[in-house]
Amino acid sequence: MTAPASAQAPAPQQLSPAVVSLSMAEGLGRHWETFLPKRHGFWRMTGLIVFTLLGLACFVLPGLFFIWILAKSPNLSAKQAAKRIHVFEFGLIVADGTGPVGAFRWDSMAALQQITERYVNGIPVGTNYLYTLYKQDGSTIELTDFYADPERWGQAIQQEITRAQLPGAMATLQQGGTVRFGDLAVTSGGIATPKRGALAWHEIRRVEVKNGTLFLDRAGKMLPWSNTPVAKIPNFFLFLAVVDQIRRHSR
Repeated sequence: MTAPASAQAPAPQQLSPAVVSLSMAEGLGRHWETFLPKRHGFWRMTGLIVFTLLGLACFVLPGLFFIWILAKSPNLSAKQAAKRIHVFEFGLIVADGTGPVGAFRWDSMAALQQITERYVNGIPVGTNYLYTLYKQDGSTIELTDFYADPERWGQAIQQEITRAQLPGAMATLQQGGTVRFGDLAVTSGGIATPKRGALAWHEIRRVEVKNGTLFLDRAGKMLPWSNTPVAKIPNFFLFLAVVDQIRRHSR
């Protein structure tokens, strides 16, 4: 990831002393950018208030539900508004009003992404983002489109993991080792899954991502050899980069 133009210089005013201290302890380097909670626009807030009043006037439970939604909104909740994603040169920190709640380094973390398009009567109405981050000690944290610009910070997570971990992954393969991405085991000879067994690189005709699913086609076969949801493949961008490099060098 190249630091955004707006984040070329550190912005210490955005970082609490606890976040600064943790970033130094984890060796996260220069602060690049901070992502804030996504606030509801005027018309959405107006609609929520109207539905709350109608719900309370006609049906108590729907009214209470909309009150709960309003109370969780960063527009009205100081607790929710204080949440942050701080992106650094070598990792990120997730924080709330009490301080840091998790620190992750690009070179040692894993991320699962689930991006879902929402439709109403066949018309796209929005996209849901869910990223689950994993540390080597087993701790996890979930990031969603509660934060503004998920298409930017989500892509940054995947790109920086790939940049940091690709050299090590390729070195492992060159030394005869295996790099695992969930159920997909990658070696210098091919790909294997528990259900499908092994497939050599020269047998793979096509690697395609469609509708949130990774398809691997075997030469001479009509049906895909394997179809795996992207949401089940940790560090998916890294997986694609590894596969691309191996296939290019094996031709």
